[in-house]
Amino acid sequence: MNKLSLRGPSAALKTWFNTLTLLAAVILLLLVQYRDTFSSIVQIWLRSDTFTHGFLIIPISLWLIWRKRHQLRTIHPRPFYLGSVALLALGFMWLLGHLAGVLVVQQYSLILMIPVLVITLLGVKMAVALAFPLAFLLLAVPFGEILLPPLMEFTADFTIFALQLTGIPVYREGLFFTVPSGSWSVVEACSGLRYLIASFTLGCLYAYLTYRSLRRRLIFVALSILVPILANGLRAYMIVMIGHLSDMRYAVGVDHLIYGWLFFGIVMLIMFWIGARWREDGAPVVANPPSTGNVATIPLRPIALSAAGALLATLIWPLYAAHLQTRASVAPVNWVAPQAHSWLPQAQALSSWQPLYAGSAFNSEQTYAQGNNKVSLRIYYYRGQKQEAEMVSSVNVLVASEDQQWGRIADGARKVSLASGTLEVNETQLRSVTQHLLVWHWYWINGETTRNPFRAKWLQAKAQLLQAKDDAAFVLVATPLDENTETARAVLAGFLNEMAPAIEASLAHAARP
Repeated sequence: MNKLSLRGPSAALKTWFNTLTLLAAVILLLLVQYRDTFSSIVQIWLRSDTFTHGFLIIPISLWLIWRKRHQLRTIHPRPFYLGSVALLALGFMWLLGHLAGVLVVQQYSLILMIPVLVITLLGVKMAVALAFPLAFLLLAVPFGEILLPPLMEFTADFTIFALQLTGIPVYREGLFFTVPSGSWSVVEACSGLRYLIASFTLGCLYAYLTYRSLRRRLIFVALSILVPILANGLRAYMIVMIGHLSDMRYAVGVDHLIYGWLFFGIVMLIMFWIGARWREDGAPVVANPPSTGNVATIPLRPIALSAAGALLATLIWPLYAAHLQTRASVAPVNWVAPQAHSWLPQAQALSSWQPLYAGSAFNSEQTYAQGNNKVSLRIYYYRGQKQEAEMVSSVNVLVASEDQQWGRIADGARKVSLASGTLEVNETQLRSVTQHLLVWHWYWINGETTRNPFRAKWLQAKAQLLQAKDDAAFVLVATPLDENTETARAVLAGFLNEMAPAIEASLAHAARP
């Protein structure tokens, strides 16, 4: 290996400075190449209170690296050329996330490239010494919204169970429940996701700084996940009890949030106070004491070569994505409404409910009637998908959490046997003050159907990767729901049994170039 001969500590420190400057330049070029992805991370930090802590992750990571500076100066950097293979794999994963419109996959792929760059340029030993500071960067990715439904469900279950233990009668419909003093609902703000993410971030940092054994660190991190989930359930129960005992005078407005954060702060203080009883940070942090004479030599030329290979491995994917984007169709959708013999189109809409599906190239809503039965068919057709104009997205929902008129009360999955074959659908029950609806919905991607949003994303990515075509549609059918769910299901099954071939034909016609 071609190494630079060092005459003394000053020359060694200067070479270290040049090496770190090269590493910083490569990381900066990486962020420039993937600027849209990095910008999406920052934009979420700016607009979401849940992920505002992201602004602190990079400074904290740099501070953690600075604490280990004396140890790092004694490690001999050896470029790891196979790291470029890992960069290729991460770049391909980013490409799949880009084509499928899965922002979190793009964001994790980008952030993971940073520690892999450290491995590629400075070697495995250096990356091992910096394992936690580099891994801590992953907390900059705004991830967690996928946990909202289960967290909301757990909060509702916990609250209702606690109320019943208290002796208070409760009537429940999904995430809505009523007690003698008034009605409540578990919305996204009640899920405890903010508490969970804040607790997990602080827990990881606290465990790393306070403990030395892996076992204690893992135990404390596990507690930082479990405690806020349970505490949020208890918080929700206490808020309902405050409202109930005060005849709905307290804990129903802004004080609702104030009580929540105050309670969370107390819980965190207690958890850290208990965790401090087993602290192990008395041992020296630096394995080797500061020394100006024990400085590792720096192989500059191999590092420069590995940097060039790393940049090449990361650059090809944004370029290929741009190439595919130029081939994507932006032609208007040629839509022909599906027709059936016994189901007749109606001028009046079935209900006031409107799904929130933005960015579609075309959408259609039509109510059909057969005798006394009525079914609403909605189709949201997507073409040339991009951020904020994609079919499967966290912002595209059947009912917004802040919707004051409509709410979801039940979700499930069904297999519907039709003359044309079996169709798997998602089933959702919606309610308003005056009406209940049963909704079946699924995804259509270039002739294939699925109810799974993750499979829909994969089919979109595969289609674009092979032919740069991303035509897709979100299909919904809805009918009024009375006390007999099976009756409503029979209405929707009868409608689809006749209309499914016509719907498929309309979608296939729209997808033609």
